[in-house]
Amino acid sequence: MTTDAPQRPDLARELIARATESAAHRAKRVRDQLDAVHLGQSRHTEHANSKVLRRILAEHDWPGHRLVGPDAARAAWSIALHSDDDPAFQRAATTLLGRAVQAGDALVQHWAHLHDRALITNGRDQEYGTQLLLRANGIELCPLRAPKSVDLRRATVGLPPIAVSLEAVHRRYAPDGLADEAPTVVLAGATAA
Repeated sequence: MTTDAPQRPDLARELIARATESAAHRAKRVRDQLDAVHLGQSRHTEHANSKVLRRILAEHDWPGHRLVGPDAARAAWSIALHSDDDPAFQRAATTLLGRAVQAGDALVQHWAHLHDRALITNGRDQEYGTQLLLRANGIELCPLRAPKSVDLRRATVGLPPIAVSLEAVHRRYAPDGLADEAPTVVLAGATAA
């Protein structure tokens, strides 16, 4: 990774602004604070963000640390992660992010997270256990391939054991009573300890 100034600070600013706005909408959605109009606006924002990221990918490949810096690279990852309305784009973004990881220009944990999300979006079982559902009766993992070996796979991409991550997610959401009130929402959150 690099500590130099990003090559395209203009793209960095745009990605960060878009991801920040989307994150605010998602936080309200998780807390069931959006009415139908705002929910529609939130979906429109996610779609618009996907279009902007698609343009950036076409012009520059994955916007990694060298091009936009670590914060904006994270923002690009977040936009791709929440592009559930376009599974083909999500798969393509996963491929480009994987190439950036191989080039030392992106985080492998971001790739694992996006890889899982693309699998779930396409109706398949996830590999690394990063995708969760927040349901009225609690938090649960999205379907997982070979659950007994998930910790081995997670270790290969620098993720902590699944039990550690799930505990962190439970602490994050349960104290607010969200697990008792929230609608079904896909959470992308079993990555950090």
